[in-house]
Amino acid sequence: MEETNFFTSEEYQKLFVLYKQLSWSTRDTLQRNDYRKLKKHLTNAIIQGNLPRNVFGMNPVIRDLQTALIVTNEIGMKRASILSIMLHHAIRNNAYTLDMVKTEYGDDVAKIIYGLVRINDLYAKNPTIESENFRNLLLSFAEDMQVILIMIADRVNLMRQIKDTDPIDARTRVAQESEYLYAPIAHKLGLYKLKSELEDLSLKYTEHEIYYFIKDKLNQTKASRDKYIAEFIQPVQKKLEEAGLKFHMKGRTKSIYSIYQKMKKQNCSFEGVYDLFAIRIILDASPEKEKQLCWQVYSIVTDMYKPNPNRLRDWLSVPKSNGYESLHTTVMGPQGKWVEVQIRTERMDAIAERGLAAHWRYKGVKNENGIDEWLKTIRETLESTDSDTEAISQFKLELYEDEVFVFTPKGDLFKLPKGATVLDFAFTIHSQLGCHCIGAKVNGKVAPIRQQLFSGDQVEIITSNTQSPKRDWLNIVTTSKARTKIRQALKEIQALQIEFAKETMERRFKNRKITYDETIMMRLIKKLGYKNVTDFYQDIADYKLDVNEVCDKFSDMQRVKTEPNDNYQTVSAETYNLQQDEEQNYKDDILVIDRDLKGIDFQLAKCCNPIYGDDVFGFVTVKGGIKIHRRDCPNAKEMKARFPYRIVRARWAGKSIGKKYPITLHIVGQDDIGIVTNITSIINKEEDITLRSISIDSNDGLFSGMLTIMVDETSKLIALIKKLKTVKGVKQIIR
Repeated sequence: MEETNFFTSEEYQKLFVLYKQLSWSTRDTLQRNDYRKLKKHLTNAIIQGNLPRNVFGMNPVIRDLQTALIVTNEIGMKRASILSIMLHHAIRNNAYTLDMVKTEYGDDVAKIIYGLVRINDLYAKNPTIESENFRNLLLSFAEDMQVILIMIADRVNLMRQIKDTDPIDARTRVAQESEYLYAPIAHKLGLYKLKSELEDLSLKYTEHEIYYFIKDKLNQTKASRDKYIAEFIQPVQKKLEEAGLKFHMKGRTKSIYSIYQKMKKQNCSFEGVYDLFAIRIILDASPEKEKQLCWQVYSIVTDMYKPNPNRLRDWLSVPKSNGYESLHTTVMGPQGKWVEVQIRTERMDAIAERGLAAHWRYKGVKNENGIDEWLKTIRETLESTDSDTEAISQFKLELYEDEVFVFTPKGDLFKLPKGATVLDFAFTIHSQLGCHCIGAKVNGKVAPIRQQLFSGDQVEIITSNTQSPKRDWLNIVTTSKARTKIRQALKEIQALQIEFAKETMERRFKNRKITYDETIMMRLIKKLGYKNVTDFYQDIADYKLDVNEVCDKFSDMQRVKTEPNDNYQTVSAETYNLQQDEEQNYKDDILVIDRDLKGIDFQLAKCCNPIYGDDVFGFVTVKGGIKIHRRDCPNAKEMKARFPYRIVRARWAGKSIGKKYPITLHIVGQDDIGIVTNITSIINKEEDITLRSISIDSNDGLFSGMLTIMVDETSKLIALIKKLKTVKGVKQIIR
């Protein structure tokens, strides 16, 4: 058979092993002829060459069998999910159609495959997987929750199989996706075992040295760690039973990934992580005795093991705002190891696991648009022992019916309201892009600015330097940001047109040697029927009013002597309100961004406080604004590594006049007499530099000071630092 060439000898042996395992696991699930039809359809797809291997060279049939075993044994899913896993590669590669699947296997299988195909189409757009919006789009595209569960299982399987594979870049990308995208969803669903496995393997592939460093530090296998927990629990359990308490206990060891995250968050060494080992004591208690019994258990535990007083967390007396109640302490267990002990009742544990304080919430995972409540329902369905897990297929994700998620060509994802157009998207990215937008390529096809966008669309904005905002654009856009920017641009255009009209009038008056009189001009404007000056000059700019006619009428009114009963009331220039637009005229920018663009809104980053003259670059934020950072900013390396496509060039131009920036200097030195006076004296003598605040701390002959000064450019700051370093006793100055 030709399909035998599709498998290596090793894969062929693995195929039979996996087939037997799946047959046993699904003996009460799959219908009698499901396997026969599957074999027929997969064989035909192999012969037709419609089942290619992935970038790691993995056999798709072997991979799907492994994934099917995970969803069966570790998640508990049934027939439709298993058949969908085995068939979706053939459908994606056009070996069969969804209509065929409906006929042969049923609508439920076809529906899941449709979701899997749609999600794989999203990956073809090269998305930025770190984006919260992409996770939401993924969930909204799935429709059937079984699709998400299959995606999680497939990712776990992939992470298990690629440990020794090439290419390394592809393996790193898969690992990063697992950490940023799939692990949080598994966490929300209560699939903690799979979530921890994804995180640990991700750390292993992306931070190899750190992973093995922590693993070596633990210096024991999972079995030996569990043995330690049992050793810790045994005497505690005995004491609690002697006290007549009804309870049960759970033990756990923190995963390698969790240890690494705690080390980073707390900026501590491995030894500084207190809760490597933890147990949970869950009491069976009536509501009126809950607190009393919890504190009784606390007393028993701390009598046996020495507690760390700084690690007591009392959420019994004052529960967390989300309703979480528990008593936490950390004690010194056997062998000098710290163990966290959580004490709560059955009611408190139920609230923490399924109620207001679901585990994923109090761990800090964001709650968006009710999705946590929806995922919690799925989680409870999975955990229910008497429920049919096929009921999961009834759940629909309709949380995003008022939103659309749209890709940029580089994979960035933006959230827009339903009904948003190409023009809305352009202004969402940047106002300058919106102002010059003439259309777009939506999924590779040219589209007008008024075309409505839908979730999953990939949009490339097309611009022209000759394009400018039009008033009818206000009828095209739906977002408030786009409307605001269009109105602002129209005002700026109107201001320029009015200025041009005024200059035209002045030149014509000068050519005809007419002396300009503002009083007469105001009377003429009223006589022509205009209520304000702006409309008058706008009509001149639009060529609706002839300048020569205006000059003639002005001359006529200038020659006529004003009679006492004249219908027109004279108004002086000092009292007349021109009613011009209340806008500030921008001076030349002192900062030029990207390709000599000016007039772009930007902010100076607070992490490095750049000032005029520093080497800087721009970073496009998620909201579309630009933040300016110094090139030696502590965050520069990470931004350039993770988001190189958001980096734009920036340089200072012109002169920094009238603008001062706050700069903080950290000065360290010997505590000599008069050193503070000398420092402040030097600063006070400098022109254009102002001392805003000073804080000095002296200890054991050393002093450490924080100075905040106001300065307008880098050269003056550098010169000041050089002078301060000449002060006797000053050892170090850090900006």
